[in-house]
Amino acid sequence: MNNIVDIAKQIFENQPFSKDIGAKLDILDNDNIQITIKLNNRHKQQHGFAHGGVISYLADNCLTFAGGIALGGDALTAEYKINYIRPSVGVMLLAKSHPLSVGKRQSVCCAEIFDVDEKGERSLCAYAVGTIVKTGE
Repeated sequence: MNNIVDIAKQIFENQPFSKDIGAKLDILDNDNIQITIKLNNRHKQQHGFAHGGVISYLADNCLTFAGGIALGGDALTAEYKINYIRPSVGVMLLAKSHPLSVGKRQSVCCAEIFDVDEKGERSLCAYAVGTIVKTGE
């Protein structure tokens, strides 16, 4: 592993919770992150919508990977705010994130979480903005 993208991919593969929830890192480059989850019953709440915690996980993880890559190293979420826009009733959730601002020790990133139906059409179901901080030196 000779670059930050390779390191980030390895970190994702070593996240037990990401494996448990069925998350997949689809796209990873120096500017954009994409994580998907194929939805099944374990991801849903009592009304049949994707649980807010699943959507929140996608926002948090996507923001942190975008910020960590932008900062060039290991990073953690310092804070984030999420707006739930509409319920997710599709077959998959897709999260995309990129940095808005990058400093020496922190990055502000945004994430869009989309509900994807069986035809592959996307609807924005949540939007998040977060501050990601570099750990260590």
